[in-house]
Amino acid sequence: MIQSGYDPATAVFAIDQSRCIGCRACVAACAECDTHRGVSLIQLDTIDRAISTQTVPLVCMHCEDPTCAEVCPADAIKQNESGVVQSSLKPRCIGCSNCVYACPFGIPKYVASFDQMMKCDMCYDRTSEGLKPMCASVCPSEALWYGSDEEFSAKRTGTLVRNWQFGRQTVRTKVAAVVSEPGPVMITIGEKPTQWQDDPFGLGR
Repeated sequence: MIQSGYDPATAVFAIDQSRCIGCRACVAACAECDTHRGVSLIQLDTIDRAISTQTVPLVCMHCEDPTCAEVCPADAIKQNESGVVQSSLKPRCIGCSNCVYACPFGIPKYVASFDQMMKCDMCYDRTSEGLKPMCASVCPSEALWYGSDEEFSAKRTGTLVRNWQFGRQTVRTKVAAVVSEPGPVMITIGEKPTQWQDDPFGLGR
């Protein structure tokens, strides 16, 4: 039951990577989420440390048709009625890492100390009560943002993109990326560029 704030079924969770300042507040806050048992489930990557200090935060994108759940042989990963793809159920997870390999965004990780796959569940213990996820609640630059469509339109600039193209596969996500132009966002992983040669060394002759 929603007591206050935002309905997780309709709320906007947006990532604006251009706003990230690399403070790692989100990483520390994520570990404090009650359901994470002290493990931070957010990824903060550096684009190119040699030439830039730019960092990129990434949480689970919560796919509408989650591949991680599809490939789980133990049916340990569930998607709830709000569209949130939850972390694996401990009694069911067998630690096979199928989900780790299948996720197009590289989100799930195997935690050996728990013998369990873990991933961002959008702090469902908080968002189900109308609160913001831990990471979005502490981000000083609002690179991680959670709110309503109306708030986004009134306070933020950019376009929310939820369609991602991996080769020939289109993936739609609940979490949105903020971009300057409308999507879909093209990801070239899995699709060979047209300028590549099928047999560059002539070995097939």
